[in-house]
Amino acid sequence: MPNVSLNESQNNECKYSFFILIDMKAVWHYEKFINRMIKIQPKIIVLLLIHCLSAGPVFSQFFKQQIPDKLVVLTFDDAVSTHATYVGPLLKKYGFGATFFVCEFPPDFEDKSKYMSWEQIQKLGEMGFEIANHTHHHTHVNRIDEAELIKELTYIEEKCVALGLEKPITFAYPAYETDEEVITTLKKQGYRLARAGGSLAYDPLIHHPYLIPSFSTTGEDKERVINAIKQAKDGKVVVLTVHGVPDYAHDWVTTPPKLFEIYLKFLHDNNYQVIALKDLEIYIDVDQALNEIQPNFEAVK
Repeated sequence: MPNVSLNESQNNECKYSFFILIDMKAVWHYEKFINRMIKIQPKIIVLLLIHCLSAGPVFSQFFKQQIPDKLVVLTFDDAVSTHATYVGPLLKKYGFGATFFVCEFPPDFEDKSKYMSWEQIQKLGEMGFEIANHTHHHTHVNRIDEAELIKELTYIEEKCVALGLEKPITFAYPAYETDEEVITTLKKQGYRLARAGGSLAYDPLIHHPYLIPSFSTTGEDKERVINAIKQAKDGKVVVLTVHGVPDYAHDWVTTPPKLFEIYLKFLHDNNYQVIALKDLEIYIDVDQALNEIQPNFEAVK
């Protein structure tokens, strides 16, 4: 069988054209696709289509544009002090995006050796990072009713707006505890995406936008985290959950600074694109996904 070799430009053109062809929302691209195929020797058209199919995931109505390989979302939980003193400046050094899910963690949020001040949170927002909602008191959402959840969400929203930051549009479940009723509340409150746990790569074709799985970087197992990062391919996005670096309030969820720097260097040296959670909307039609994907709570436990 002849070996069909395409340069990068031809490969991307082929993949894009074929994906659009099978997307019923973009049938208008069919004529352009056919015209390009006519220019290629007929004997290799079938092989070329096989190459296209094997080169990447099928373009979907849930995608605004094809999700590239090596797309990683960095998220940081709990408004830990080291997010301001260590993490933020290091991310800026690498030019990485990130989301900081903030709350006023009881009982000692006022201890600024453990947690950021709102002024520090504001500064992270001014540095270009996404500031997002983790509830007022790090409250497990499966233990409260809708009225209390709205109160918890609204507190963080109003604090952000009062400091000149954008109203949060993404959410992270405290302790990864999800609840079926929360889906409706998040939609009512205007949230676009929500991060859970699950230790899975995010597949926009099957995972509901309010149940985006993630991998934790907690602990000393470098190989586990690197292997997780490498799953960012074939249409899947890797979302990482990081707590303190280190975490002075809850040392059992610490990511050691030396390992954290290794992870960032790995991402940089291997040309990963590192973004905030909200930036997934560049690639994903969230409204379409919200309407058509059924929530699967078991997948993110």
